[in-house]
Amino acid sequence: MTEFNRSTVVLLPGMMCDERLFALQAKWLQQEAHKPFNVIIPRLDSANSIQGLADKILAETPSFFALCGLSMGGIVAMEMMAQAPNRIDRLALMDTNPLAETAEGALRRNRQIKDVQSGRLKQVMSEEMKPHYLADTPNKQAHLDLCMDMALSLGDEVFISQSVALLDRPDQTETLSKVRCETLILYGKEDRLCPPERHHLMRDLIPHARLVEVDGAGHLPPLEKPTKTVVHLYNWLCSEK
Repeated sequence: MTEFNRSTVVLLPGMMCDERLFALQAKWLQQEAHKPFNVIIPRLDSANSIQGLADKILAETPSFFALCGLSMGGIVAMEMMAQAPNRIDRLALMDTNPLAETAEGALRRNRQIKDVQSGRLKQVMSEEMKPHYLADTPNKQAHLDLCMDMALSLGDEVFISQSVALLDRPDQTETLSKVRCETLILYGKEDRLCPPERHHLMRDLIPHARLVEVDGAGHLPPLEKPTKTVVHLYNWLCSEK
């Protein structure tokens, strides 16, 4: 196996998540890997469009890097690939969706925006979002508590701006059909937000991609199965082209 010869990995968290989503993976890649990596975890709070978020991150990252995004982070990662494919050495997409928002999804998001504008962020997270995040494991409640803490730390304005960005997100199927770099597609077997068929679609669009299903995980494998996730990430970073 040939070692990856670039040093920077950009990890993009999901909606209403911060750097704590990738805490174990970042620590291991920075401190314990045979060849340490420079890990960057931007917050997705600088714009209210996927294109704007991608543009801002590209302006603040090195000229060449590995890119991994989960859920909303994966959607931003796909837009970064659309904007600057020559800067991305390899791509990992986790528990995400390459398609534009559906009419049903738009209705739900607009209602959630109104609820959060009325001061009900905690209610929206606890009743509509968190129940779909995780598989049933012994650590589920601790992970749900962390998800809530991340969401409340980011606050109402970030929820609204991220929701608006997701409402207007572009379809990225054409972008994915042009991907030529080393690619990992990883998802939790029990993901109810981005089900397996979305990941098989991405695998069909990127025939050379490696598709990985993580048992015992839902929408957030970096929290639910942190060791398995970092092993797959490291293998992706070190895989031979």
